[in-house]
Amino acid sequence: MEEQLIRVGITHGDINGIGYEVILKTFSDSRVAELCTPIIYGSSKVAAYHRKSLELPQVNMNIISQAEDAGTNRVNIINCTDEDLKVELCKSTPVAGEAAFQSLQRAVADLKAGLIDVLLTAPINKNNIQNDTFNFPGHTEYLEKEFGEGSDGALMILMNEDIRVALVTGHIPIAKVAESVTVEAIVRKLLIFNQSLKKDFSIIKPRIAVLSLNPHAGDAGLLGDEEEKIILPAMQEAEKQGVMSFGPYAADGFFGARMYDKFDGVLAMYHDQGLIPFKTLAMEDGVNYTAGLSVVRTSPAHGTAYDIAGQNIASEDSFRHALYKALDIYRSRRIYEAATAHPLRKQYFDKGEGGNEKLDLTSDEGSATL
Repeated sequence: MEEQLIRVGITHGDINGIGYEVILKTFSDSRVAELCTPIIYGSSKVAAYHRKSLELPQVNMNIISQAEDAGTNRVNIINCTDEDLKVELCKSTPVAGEAAFQSLQRAVADLKAGLIDVLLTAPINKNNIQNDTFNFPGHTEYLEKEFGEGSDGALMILMNEDIRVALVTGHIPIAKVAESVTVEAIVRKLLIFNQSLKKDFSIIKPRIAVLSLNPHAGDAGLLGDEEEKIILPAMQEAEKQGVMSFGPYAADGFFGARMYDKFDGVLAMYHDQGLIPFKTLAMEDGVNYTAGLSVVRTSPAHGTAYDIAGQNIASEDSFRHALYKALDIYRSRRIYEAATAHPLRKQYFDKGEGGNEKLDLTSDEGSATL
């Protein structure tokens, strides 16, 4: 029996940015639609407007009313926004924010219903999308509420083929970073990161580098004591739970010396500490992945890019890599789940009555004594 192609739900993001440009450029190569079943949640009229104004190659859109009707070897689109949308390239407008939310809300509903397998989100404007339902700093926090198993259960990972950077604190003001970097928060993120590297990236024994909070890793307390009082104790506690972490390393020297090449992942303390070097290294092919959720969600590493919208100069590389990575992670999860579904029984000897040795076999399904 032929395996069903992975169904990829794609939100169109901000219609005044480069979202449709990178989507259309990606699927202008017909071979991409042979790898999966893409379903765009957006507007066929807005897609046509962008294609025509940018003079992009024709992409045949299969307009459907529900995800169940998606066809294979073609690009499917569900019209789920207001019928008459006004596109104002390079501008942040309430209309664009509402259209972005309508797309995201419909895709999330279908993901919950099992009608799509993974979610790929085009960039949003975090300000104009705000409403009574969406009052979050970004996609990560919204999806954490919808799919997370508890508060702060999601982990933002920025990655390409050479580096994976995760964050202890995400979209918060810099003035609140220090108070948010706690032993509990670091341990929680290390555990999520470690499990994701195993489950989502098929790394058996992940090696995680941990960055310091202060310059020069605090210089033995001269520039701060968070390394000694918070970060190191957190790493020691995570080690007791099976996490191999190293550091804390001063961020400037760590990236400057390319030490990230020696590790499977890097845990940064705050947003800019990890993302500035990452985007310098990997802006073209970088991918934003939300780990720690029951579902797979990826996104390109860039934003709406109003400054170049409508000029036909945006690169689709990051979006295309986000698509490929969503497919890879989905497959890795299936392999991991199959491999761990029926663990081998543990075997150990115990002294029975009269000093006779007994072989005790235990498993999740029961036990037996020989």
